[in-house]
Amino acid sequence: MSSREDKVGVAVVGCGHWGQNLVRNFSQLGALSAVVDADMQQAARLAAEYGVSALTLDAALADDRIHAIATAVPAALHHDVALRAIHAGKHVFVEKPIALSLEDGEDIQAQAILHDRVLMVGHLLQYHPAYLKMQELIAADHIGELRHVYSNRLSMGRLRQEEDVVWSFAPHDISMILGLAAGNAPSEVLAHGCSLVSDEGRADAAHVHMRFCSGLRAHVFVSWLHPFKEQKLVAIGERGCLVFDDTKPWDEKLVCTDYSSPGGVSLQKGGVTSISLQPAEPLQEECRHFLQSVALKSVPRTDGFEALAVLRVLKRAELALREGVAA
Repeated sequence: MSSREDKVGVAVVGCGHWGQNLVRNFSQLGALSAVVDADMQQAARLAAEYGVSALTLDAALADDRIHAIATAVPAALHHDVALRAIHAGKHVFVEKPIALSLEDGEDIQAQAILHDRVLMVGHLLQYHPAYLKMQELIAADHIGELRHVYSNRLSMGRLRQEEDVVWSFAPHDISMILGLAAGNAPSEVLAHGCSLVSDEGRADAAHVHMRFCSGLRAHVFVSWLHPFKEQKLVAIGERGCLVFDDTKPWDEKLVCTDYSSPGGVSLQKGGVTSISLQPAEPLQEECRHFLQSVALKSVPRTDGFEALAVLRVLKRAELALREGVAA
């Protein structure tokens, strides 16, 4: 990092299952100044491990050595913590989703603009080298006009009590799809899901379908009750397709397959090419980008506007799941 980035001090608020990863990465980047958690024993343990202070949120917001807050508290608390931080003059990193309602998300964004604070949301896979390369190749017309994108995020994992699988898993996939669609919002969102072990009304598996005015179609399949793990994004163009499979080793994470349709009768598969990537931990790249954005007062890749675009699709999917109609 540059000397300007080295001067950015970050307090991580919420040091549970995911917050600990933020603590580790900001520490490795030399930016961790404090940890904050409702569980004071957890905060004290992490503070001792990383050689920083364990503070209350009030104390962190009052500390001039802390320039930014990175929050991984439950999504229902994002609005309150983010606004308190912005009003205290801190820059803010918020884990996904930015909020649970459009009103709260728009309020966070408006207050960040009003107070001239950097706001960044943790759409992690936007910082993955494989996704960035995929986006670059599509923009360079490597596979022709983009026709269809689909993403599967499947695992047998921890059930969430506060959200369904769409809210928990799909923000990453929706963010990537919107990025490949050049930020355009879908003209139609359809969704269907099922509650298999969770309470009725909280989907454990779901499909979200999106249609864009350009003709692009996309869908997301998410499940936390799947017998095997799959994290795959497929982009299909008029001349070929790109496959980003995050379960593969680095030399296989991104591959390109050409195809042709002689006479329009059948498809003929061409060669499969592995795309060279520079390995990097996406979370560390995301944290580094936040520090750079704060140091330079620049607009983050996943800023408030990008986060709100994802939130709008999530809310439309939520309505479609509940009402059984397109949104």
